[in-house]
Amino acid sequence: MIMNLKSLILGTLLFLLGQTLVWYQINGQFINTWIKERPIIMSLLGVPISYIYIYATQYTVEAFGGSLWPQRLIGFSMGMVSFAILTYLHLNESLTMKTIVTLILAAAIVFIQVLWRN
Repeated sequence: MIMNLKSLILGTLLFLLGQTLVWYQINGQFINTWIKERPIIMSLLGVPISYIYIYATQYTVEAFGGSLWPQRLIGFSMGMVSFAILTYLHLNESLTMKTIVTLILAAAIVFIQVLWRN
């Protein structure tokens, strides 16, 4: 059960931000030569990104009254969404039917975690 909607929204947005930054950190090498030539610098971004994930986890766990599983599934789903969008925008990888079904399942995971009452 959601205890705090503000914490849920903030945690979800932080997960989306973290997943987006990780996408650029590890896949930026395919869209920019500067990034490709500087893996050490890109790896150092792991520290601020981890900080974002720590707070995303804190807020989302708070939103679910201390339960850890919902935050993990919401974080995973935000990763699926950001990956699909960024991969399409930067690498022109279109959404196949398999990817669309996977995104629908990711959305279903979030809805189940948010709306299903124990």
